[in-house]
Amino acid sequence: MPDPFLDLPARLVADPIPGDNAAAMSVGELSSRLKRVVEGEFGHVRLRGEISGYKRVASGHCYLCLKDDAAVIDGVIWKGQAASLAFRPEDGIEVIATGRLTTYPGRSKYQVIIERMELAGAGALMALLERNKARFEAEGLFAKSKARRTLPFLPRRIGVVTSPTGAVIRDIIHRLEDRCPSHLLVWPVKVQGDGAAAEVAAAVRGFDALPADLRPDLVIVARGGGSIEDLWAFNEEAVVRAVAECRIPIISAVGHETDTTLCDYAADLRAPTPTAAAELAMPVLADVRLTVGAHGQRIERCARRHVERGRERLDALARLLPTRDRLLGPQRQRIDDLSGRLDRGLERHVVRARGTLDRTGAVLRPALLDRRVESARQRLNDLGRLLASVDPDAPLARGYARVTGPDGTTLATAAAARAAGAVTLHFRDATVDAVIDGGRAERARAEVTPRKAAAKVDQPTLF
Repeated sequence: MPDPFLDLPARLVADPIPGDNAAAMSVGELSSRLKRVVEGEFGHVRLRGEISGYKRVASGHCYLCLKDDAAVIDGVIWKGQAASLAFRPEDGIEVIATGRLTTYPGRSKYQVIIERMELAGAGALMALLERNKARFEAEGLFAKSKARRTLPFLPRRIGVVTSPTGAVIRDIIHRLEDRCPSHLLVWPVKVQGDGAAAEVAAAVRGFDALPADLRPDLVIVARGGGSIEDLWAFNEEAVVRAVAECRIPIISAVGHETDTTLCDYAADLRAPTPTAAAELAMPVLADVRLTVGAHGQRIERCARRHVERGRERLDALARLLPTRDRLLGPQRQRIDDLSGRLDRGLERHVVRARGTLDRTGAVLRPALLDRRVESARQRLNDLGRLLASVDPDAPLARGYARVTGPDGTTLATAAAARAAGAVTLHFRDATVDAVIDGGRAERARAEVTPRKAAAKVDQPTLF
């Protein structure tokens, strides 16, 4: 198919339009010229508008749009300026942004480089305050269900987070000296302007991170009165989270009585003024002494009343008890009766014993006693001779031996000796252990038997 552009008339391609003799400009050159013009004309601008499409990327830079009823302009906050903002930008907040206008050639757009940004009036601040309050409350940072820590009655150490040069710290010191002197730890911070919120949050976390022996028992976050812009550092997220997460009980005393910050909601107790915070932190020493004295008197009265009631009960019980004479009267009478019977019994016993002695004296004669002693001696001698005759070891002196088994019993027969196996031979002077060998014993008897028989034949009889 033929190209239709090849068929165009040559005059339409080669001949320029009459009067159009300007040189062609590149797109990049046009963008550079526009950029110089815009930046030169609008090197410093101050815009008022509502934030829309706010986002912070990983590099730390922030991108947003500023809009009003008529137009929209893109905005950029570089990382360094974003870190120094006094508040956290959010969609829907009306702000005043200060910066310079520039273009972005890559997209043929113009945008404002924001160097400083502030909230546009008290209405915008209040709207942001309410929005942050709702967000923190949804997270549970100052939900009423959160357990509030009880303030110590007499704190040994009190930490104060405030400016070291303002009137607030002097008021707190004077009030504590008037009520009850205590050890005061002051953490100096900025309470207004750039970096104030970071310093206050760092101070609260610093007190919380101290060792137990140095950590204060109570912390007061204090600042004098001012506008909502002046107090805005105590509405920042860093301060709210630090106060809510602190393990130490905290009293928030920011501004005057009518001022309210988000720090007040996160703290354990809100004081209308710094002076009132000192009064809430420490009781009056004189009142404490009066209270202790009153409690001591009550304790004494209670103890005395207890003793008196005990004495009354004791007296009532004592009246119910029988007297000593009633308890011991029957026993005394019994003792008298027994003592009389004892005297009479002793007299009868003495008379009976005297009669027995008289009869015994008549029976006991010397000759009769001699005969009885001699008869007893004769019986004793007979028993001694009988004992000597039955002694099993008596024949040992005449050459005999006594055979006992392993258990010490006397073996009277050869069968018993063979059954025992091991025997002990008791001689006159010592004992000998022996083992019974059945075979050798039989041979010994076989050899001895003829000799014994011959001996019997040759031996003359005595009868």
